[in-house]
Amino acid sequence: MSVVAVLRLPLAVDLSGFVKLLQRMQVPHRVSEEAGEQVLWVPDEISEDVRSLYARFPAGDPDQQLELPASGRTSTRPGFVQQLKASPITALVLLSSLIVAAVTLLGENLETLRWLTFLEFRVVGDYIQFTPLGDSLAAGQWWRLVTPMLVHFGFLHIAMNGMWYWELGRRIEARQGGINLLGLTLLFSLVSNFAQYVFSGATLFGGLSGVLYGLLGHCWIYQLLAPNPAYHLPRGVLVMMLVWLLLCLSGLVSLIGFGEIANAAHVGGLLVGCFTGLLGGLFARRKMAL
Repeated sequence: MSVVAVLRLPLAVDLSGFVKLLQRMQVPHRVSEEAGEQVLWVPDEISEDVRSLYARFPAGDPDQQLELPASGRTSTRPGFVQQLKASPITALVLLSSLIVAAVTLLGENLETLRWLTFLEFRVVGDYIQFTPLGDSLAAGQWWRLVTPMLVHFGFLHIAMNGMWYWELGRRIEARQGGINLLGLTLLFSLVSNFAQYVFSGATLFGGLSGVLYGLLGHCWIYQLLAPNPAYHLPRGVLVMMLVWLLLCLSGLVSLIGFGEIANAAHVGGLLVGCFTGLLGGLFARRKMAL
């Protein structure tokens, strides 16, 4: 087991509180003095977690706000309410999707739906007439670039997307924070929506699936470069989602009755997610090496 220096602090900094927290968490560590600095050493595989912990609790946890499993007992999974409190951005995105699903009647209420789609439209008889994207943007309707991620067509659509966003979003929020998750979600939505628009033209599309493939690609590549338990995805999950993507691209999924699939959004989301995972993973790896 290799150890690395995760913190180098002046001798005047009181590290005792944080060291007590590490002891309470049973984290292997040692502190040394080198060149007028105090250096905290931990096993390489948990170095990123310790840095994140120090960023949140530099003085330790004197009031014992952190709930840790008692020694010798099996840790229990946090309750649903605790998970919501720990993942507010993940919960906010899912709540927004549910609200949109309710007010649009899962895509049936076209009058409400038209305010959230990538292209504004109006119903003329039995036809839908779309407004050019440039006209909408010139009118200040920039939200249209990302709001299609909140639109879902059917209960199964939102149930499946919501489940996967809950699983992937919480991982990113736990390791990189809520602001990063929100930024990635908006970026993946923007890229996947635009990719689908370029590929399919003036059509109705929506859902979180493009964002989900972005989150998948981000976790996948990030984990390869900077391994961390928070980003560990079972190999079966990764294989299943990639196989599903290939089946969708083949046209078989649409053929058996699942409706039209936004394949360009999936591919666009996955590619940009792999790119952000590459950047984030390289940055985290560099920090670990310092």
